Amino acid sequence: MKSKLINQGHYHLIGIGGIGMSAIAMALIKKGCTVSGSDLIWNQEIHKLRELGAIIFDSQIKNNIDFLLSKFQNQKIIIVISSAIRNENEELSYCKKKNFLIKHRSEILAMIMKSYISLSIAGSHGKTSTSTFLSTLLELCTNNCSSITGGIIPIYKSNAYVEDTKFLVTEVDESDGSINNYSSNIGIINNIDFDHCDHFSDIDELIISFKKFASNSKQLLINYDCEITRKNFTSNNQWSNKKSQNIAYSIIPNDVNKNYTTGKYYENGNFIDILNIPVPGLHNLSNITAAIAASRMIGVSFNEIKKQIQSLELPKKRFEYRGNLNQRIIYDDYAHHPKEIKATIDLARLFIKDNNKNNKQKSRLVAIFQPHRFTRVKQFINEFVQELSKADVIYLTSIFGAGEKNIDNINSKRIVELIYESNKNVKYLKNNYEIKDKFFELTQKGDFIINMGAGDCHNLWPILSKQNTLNT
Repeated sequence: MKSKLINQGHYHLIGIGGIGMSAIAMALIKKGCTVSGSDLIWNQEIHKLRELGAIIFDSQIKNNIDFLLSKFQNQKIIIVISSAIRNENEELSYCKKKNFLIKHRSEILAMIMKSYISLSIAGSHGKTSTSTFLSTLLELCTNNCSSITGGIIPIYKSNAYVEDTKFLVTEVDESDGSINNYSSNIGIINNIDFDHCDHFSDIDELIISFKKFASNSKQLLINYDCEITRKNFTSNNQWSNKKSQNIAYSIIPNDVNKNYTTGKYYENGNFIDILNIPVPGLHNLSNITAAIAASRMIGVSFNEIKKQIQSLELPKKRFEYRGNLNQRIIYDDYAHHPKEIKATIDLARLFIKDNNKNNKQKSRLVAIFQPHRFTRVKQFINEFVQELSKADVIYLTSIFGAGEKNIDNINSKRIVELIYESNKNVKYLKNNYEIKDKFFELTQKGDFIINMGAGDCHNLWPILSKQNTLNT
């Protein structure tokens, strides 16, 4: 392993079970470091880390740190946190009192990236999908790629795959301004929309943060179809799904359905070939075009890309099929911003259109949505209403605060009231368990159900399927 650029010591991650933190922990272990961490909620990633030798605490108290001090007396202990860890956290407070070295997870990821030729995906939407597509292509085309992302990549069955490779694909987060910490060989900006109003006061502040990321990248690849990126960033490396002239990489779609997307692939305005892509949705086509473009920028042959493109899959929680309960089809999606909800509903309509061709009973689109963060709901409440109203039936659950305090007394019932003005088929349900109790009353055979959000809403399927099994 290329460990020479990794600061050796013992790393303790507070909140180790988070999708980003667990990926960092796995990478550190693979780089030869000893790792421990704490989390109040255990998940599959934590169990994987334990199997790899990590010490895991199910509490976040100062006794954990005292234990580490006694166990690793001859090692420097480095504390790693994300922005989700509050100052009042007992472990963090104790570490500050003891004058431990405390690093943000972005600093650790930036350190790991220095061992590789790094390709980093940034943007408001589609980062995890683009990271997944690029990781998959580079793994299959070069057999020389590692990956650290914010989602479970099907080819690795993990959010982290770290070996002694030439390339490293990383997903970088702009939500807390830590995007400024990264220096990439190729920086990719998918798109920019105003979000993360808990950290940024307006779109201009967000753009400044992305510009710092761009200036830290040796090469920049940007989405020409996003107006904000087009107007604020200059690069010879652009991709588009709308035009091919004067664009470095383009896929102009011919046919888009629930099974695949076909399109004409161009480089620098020259037609190259027809691509048949086994992932539906125009937003996914943009993400895949970015992945192809980045692969070409590092010298991967087009013929190899075309051969391997059939292996592309979406990451977990991105329009993920969960199952069928008594002729009710259920999908999970991570959509939590109005533009993401729009893309998800558009994709669901593609599936419904195809299903309705062969079925006498027409499918309804049922949207279950768990809003994420009070600040986001406050900022975009009208946009949420506009996009959610496009479903046939809408159910909203309580807002997942993600550690935020509800200082403005915002709640999902207000969104329901506003949706009701244009779509009467809307209702507030407190949580997954209330949905479970009323599921067959709320839905009907033939329904196409999309369960959206970035909180704990994705526990709905296990709850539903367990209840269904008990009743059978």
